[in-house]
Amino acid sequence: MASAPVVRLVAGCHPRPVAAVTAATVLYARSRRRRLPETAGIAAAVLAGQLSIGWQNDALDAARDRAAGRRDKPAARGEVTPASLAAAAVVAGAASVPLSLRLGRPAGWAHLAAVTAGTAYNLGLRATALSPMPYLVAFGLLPAVVDLASPDGRRPPAAVLATASLLGGAAHVANVLPDLDDDVAHGIVGLPHRLGRRGAIVLLAGLLLAVGALLEQVPGAPARWRHCAAGWSLAVAAGTLALEAPTGPGPRRPSRAAFHLVTLGAVVDAGLLLAATRAAPAPSGRPPVPATRGAGH
Repeated sequence: MASAPVVRLVAGCHPRPVAAVTAATVLYARSRRRRLPETAGIAAAVLAGQLSIGWQNDALDAARDRAAGRRDKPAARGEVTPASLAAAAVVAGAASVPLSLRLGRPAGWAHLAAVTAGTAYNLGLRATALSPMPYLVAFGLLPAVVDLASPDGRRPPAAVLATASLLGGAAHVANVLPDLDDDVAHGIVGLPHRLGRRGAIVLLAGLLLAVGALLEQVPGAPARWRHCAAGWSLAVAAGTLALEAPTGPGPRRPSRAAFHLVTLGAVVDAGLLLAATRAAPAPSGRPPVPATRGAGH
């Protein structure tokens, strides 16, 4: 099939995290009452940046994934070459520049800084004690991109910035947990590796609990929605602890269930924030802007 190479290439971009980050950004943009054309522009820039970071990662890790027998990676299965992944990463990264700058200089530079942070992680920061930093920076900048792109130049709530940043840190820890031993064997020793599995799990749970506490502080959101968002974060924390709990003697079978749960948690948090904002009174005291209002609807 002619589409098969494209499908394999897409499979090498970390499609679920790419889709989740883009979806969460879109939901946040709608919660900030951005119109559909503006939201589409933000989504295009974020998608291009996330594709570039994902393809970089698989291109750089192709040999290691092959040695580790990663059957979930098309490069490890020989279905796509590292050179193809690298070329796709360059194209997506190049596309992210004009797409970002179309949002305006402040928003554009903020998004390009987020993409640069992801690239720095791939190129070496993941093997240092600063491994969470690119995630903290990149995820924390995404709400700022949405708000800086607003014509009124509004500032994102500090609680939202901190929540997004900590969700990024949690995603990093959850993502590396299944590969701790293999990473160390290949010289990749980030902060979770230095803490050990138990310490990394405690860190992950702590980050998610902090997210729940911060969501209680989002300004303008009705209490019921804030409680719901905080409760959901507590549930995600409990779920990750249950998924990563020791299962008995012997080697642990690698699983990315905790990472997928944290990723889902980020999207649901963004959706709850959207619902909370829609339920809150508009800043001027007028009724909230309906979801169908504005150009392009």
